[in-house]
Amino acid sequence: MIKMDGLLLVDKPKGWTSFDVVAKVRGILRADARAKGTPGKIKVGHTGTLDPMATGLLVLAIGKYTKKVPELTKKDKIYECFVTLGATSTTDDAEGTLQTFSTSKPSLGQLKSELAGFVGEIQQVPPQFSAIKVGGVRSYAVARRGDIVKLEPRTVTIYSISDIKYDYPKVSFVAHVGSGTYIRSIARDVGQKLVVGAYLSDLRRIKVGDFLISDAVDVSDINYELIAKNTIALK
Repeated sequence: MIKMDGLLLVDKPKGWTSFDVVAKVRGILRADARAKGTPGKIKVGHTGTLDPMATGLLVLAIGKYTKKVPELTKKDKIYECFVTLGATSTTDDAEGTLQTFSTSKPSLGQLKSELAGFVGEIQQVPPQFSAIKVGGVRSYAVARRGDIVKLEPRTVTIYSISDIKYDYPKVSFVAHVGSGTYIRSIARDVGQKLVVGAYLSDLRRIKVGDFLISDAVDVSDINYELIAKNTIALK
């Protein structure tokens, strides 16, 4: 049976689910094990979901390291965030049905003031299209039926929102957040506070804990040798 235990940093492309990346890596490892006559159960998991629209750092756990997934999922994360003002989305991002809300153009000062209000320990309502369970059913499953789910606010921590750039209707910033924070909710909520509507138009995760996107491998390059070379062990 294959013996490979550690973490693999992958740059997830747009359009892929986090499970797609996991499945690709697991499939490569299983194929190699079969070729070597050592088939067996090979475990691969990820330590924090990225939506299909999002790109960036996905930390995979291989072998015995899958036991560390709950611990690693709690790591802080840094994102490059891109928000569009003036419209709302059923999913709070570009994948949903968009509806024009307002053509009013907030000032840069207003935008910065409202974004500053999100920094700290705050109460945040998750998006309707999220994996949170309500009555044993995933919120997104209920939302897909056209029903509204009552989601309770949750305490999340936003350490900083920096590098704010604004060219109406486009906004970009870097967000350093704690585990469980929804960037889609930040986009939605800043639109509400500015009374213009907003949705998350793009997202890139660049850091998870101490792991950096610059150390990640590209999905299109992944093969067994690359996995073996780049799988890292924690000290």
